[in-house]
Amino acid sequence: MSHPNLVESRAAIEEIARTCRVVAVVGMKDETRSWEPAYAIPKMLVDRGIEVIPVNPTIEQTMGRRSHASLADVSSQYDLIDVFRRIDRIPELADEILALERKPQVVWLQTGIRHDAAALKLAEAGIRVVQDACLGVIVAQVRR
Repeated sequence: MSHPNLVESRAAIEEIARTCRVVAVVGMKDETRSWEPAYAIPKMLVDRGIEVIPVNPTIEQTMGRRSHASLADVSSQYDLIDVFRRIDRIPELADEILALERKPQVVWLQTGIRHDAAALKLAEAGIRVVQDACLGVIVAQVRR
């Protein structure tokens, strides 16, 4: 499966990590689950100067930021959506993203998350997609 918006080259992935400024984190956890990647990775982003917007209907806030129930509830601008969701929820999330008035530049599926059909659907809509990669690790490598 190939599409120019399916980002697989290391250089392109690093460039996305180097240039992202505001990240909406779908499935972000709060401090009560600080050991989980869905908290630790966004914390790494914040520590490196990236603004994080939590998106999780089950928490009210995390890291001093109000959590949003869905992407549609986020009124501020963001350039990347970082996804911590089960693989079986990715098609539904892709549809939610495609229904947004303002589409993100990039959808990043975290380590272990890959759904080729949903990724292709997003890519065909003009959204760059990174699959099965840890945004926090890449950001830590390119933003020392």
